[in-house]
Amino acid sequence: MLVFRSALFNLVFYISSAIICIAATPLFFLPRKGIVLAMRAWSHWTMWLLRVIAGTRYELRGLEHLPDTPVLIASKHQSMWDTIIYTAILKDPAIVLKKELLYIPYYGWYSLKAGMVPVDRASGASALRNLLRHARRALGQNRHLVIFPEGTRAAPGSANPYKPGVAGLYTQLGIPCVPVALNSGLYWPRRKFLRRPGTIILEFLPPIEPGTPRKEFMRELEARIEPATDRLLAEAGFRKDA
Repeated sequence: MLVFRSALFNLVFYISSAIICIAATPLFFLPRKGIVLAMRAWSHWTMWLLRVIAGTRYELRGLEHLPDTPVLIASKHQSMWDTIIYTAILKDPAIVLKKELLYIPYYGWYSLKAGMVPVDRASGASALRNLLRHARRALGQNRHLVIFPEGTRAAPGSANPYKPGVAGLYTQLGIPCVPVALNSGLYWPRRKFLRRPGTIILEFLPPIEPGTPRKEFMRELEARIEPATDRLLAEAGFRKDA
């Protein structure tokens, strides 16, 4: 049953995503808001498919830590699910993504039109300048910034080194940073076919207020996200030594 439900979800997800992308093509010629609404609708559609076909739900915790004014959201990254959920639960997020993703047909085009924040890691010092330029533009539009500090997905129970981009944004923008823990990798594993039933938990943690020195901020960010993520994994029955 698990294999069948996973296969059905993947089939419906990828086919319907292609249809939605093509059908929404005229929105490229309209203001940015149209693309934002289309991406939000697609994200909700994906969450609905996960719940109905795969039996995968989600729960949000710590919403009291997320203010109405723009903040930097620094999220643990375990799954493709993480890149979809924020356009469903936030009004108009500006998500930091690798510049290479903009070259993917439709996905990259929609991301660019929606005003996502590209980062070119290969461009050295200019990468941070460009990142800050795009980030400030997003803040001027009253949008939350979302960044995955590890830069790539980490399997449940593991962690990748935190990249300096998150510290650059935090120190230069002068806004609070809200860490996020989650356990999505248990249910939508990276590079795997199966979609497991259960409840993905995404938890907003207490913010780190502006003004923390750079190195201390990086230590504090990791010290908040990683133990909280381990706690959510354990709550779902995951054991690192299993």
